[in-house]
Amino acid sequence: MEQPTKSRTSGKSFILRLEIQTNQIKFSEIVTVIIELGGDLVAIDVIQTKRDMTIRDLTVTVTDSAHVQDIVDRIKEIPGVKLINISDRTFLMHLGGKIETKLKVPIQNRDDLSRVYTPDVARVCLAIHEEQRKAFTLTIKRNTVAVVSDGSAVLGLGNIGPYAAMPVMEGKAMLFKQMADVDAFPICLDTQDTEEIIRTVKAIAPAFGGINLEDISSPRCFEIEERLKAELDIPVFHDDQHGTAVVLYAGLISALKLVGKSIRDARVVVCGIGAAGIACSKILLAAGVKELIGVDREGALVSGREYSNKMWNWYAENTNPNRVTGSLQEVIVGADVFIGLSAGGILKRAYVESMAADPIVFAMANPTPEIMPEEIEDIVGVVATGRSDYPNQINNVLCFPGMFRGALDCRATIINEEMKLAAAEAIASVITEEERNKFYIIPSVFNDKISKLIRERVVEAAIATGVARRIPREYR
Repeated sequence: MEQPTKSRTSGKSFILRLEIQTNQIKFSEIVTVIIELGGDLVAIDVIQTKRDMTIRDLTVTVTDSAHVQDIVDRIKEIPGVKLINISDRTFLMHLGGKIETKLKVPIQNRDDLSRVYTPDVARVCLAIHEEQRKAFTLTIKRNTVAVVSDGSAVLGLGNIGPYAAMPVMEGKAMLFKQMADVDAFPICLDTQDTEEIIRTVKAIAPAFGGINLEDISSPRCFEIEERLKAELDIPVFHDDQHGTAVVLYAGLISALKLVGKSIRDARVVVCGIGAAGIACSKILLAAGVKELIGVDREGALVSGREYSNKMWNWYAENTNPNRVTGSLQEVIVGADVFIGLSAGGILKRAYVESMAADPIVFAMANPTPEIMPEEIEDIVGVVATGRSDYPNQINNVLCFPGMFRGALDCRATIINEEMKLAAAEAIASVITEEERNKFYIIPSVFNDKISKLIRERVVEAAIATGVARRIPREYR
């Protein structure tokens, strides 16, 4: 069973490559600077030595990431020392990229070559030409997902572009493979034009069994996803929206059980009505929430008002049945659940104190939650965040590998709301009544049961709703 994290920091190692003019400074002076700034020198490697110059790699460990920059800044100020580069385990892991293509069968002789390429491959091409659906069985399409981004809304970094987005998309591909044995490939597009993105994804779709949209800014992400869902016959899933929604609902299922409340009776306030906020609201409405109030910069969204964001107009018409108005501080009074997908620090302890008994707070803004858990742990029933250094992390990794595994295995044409609800219920089912407590409402991303359970429930939901084109053997 997971327990509260006692420490918010962990050891971090990095390597400084320094060119040192030995006639100007003693090496011991550099070591002293590192130690004084909280670093622990754990290894020294001599790379090159001349009469009055030496190049050395210094491996330094610190307890707080902030110390890294302090040390680097101070090293740069030392006369006779040139910082050539700095790297750490994270940078070293990314050298040359984190994924590669491997052969499933070796090419060892001319006969093998003729089968995988010319001339025998022509027979396979013609078979697919005559019956296009055979692409699912005779190519990589059956198990391959495109991870598509334009780099416009990457993690907490914002619009950093397609090149800088690649490490994140590579990491996503790694998780697909390790968690669910799905082959995924990063596709970072050098355009942020909605129509061009749609055209490009449609053009590359023949090679893929599914499309995972990632880190595309709102509101463009809504149109891109909806258009692609309508115009392609393979699943299109914007993970920032729906992955977050699935895991949020999974956590809420457990949290409500813990505090003894019903989802139909719960009064829910969602703060931050962007892509994730809207997706989370939709899944909660589908799950049975009756009173859901969305709050953004303009306060509570209310039907009858005209908003410049057309998705807000939809939201206002489909939520807040009692037409509650006011700021977050006003509308949160008496609420059972707070769901934050907004900005750090906007939720105050006094606001939480005004909520109903045993309030549930999901403060998911990253990297800084709407309120830090330690500020309210004594007055809440449950608190969750999007961070890995606190209990109850709401992490998309719990959802998307198993979701696509199930969708690919039954060749679903779409991922619908029923499949999302099924995935959330699968995640929640991992935690038993005996295990569940305020610090453990959501399982670890490394729990190897999750992807398999999601896959099973998603396939069942796809078959039940008529979007499966293949019935896996175990369901026949």
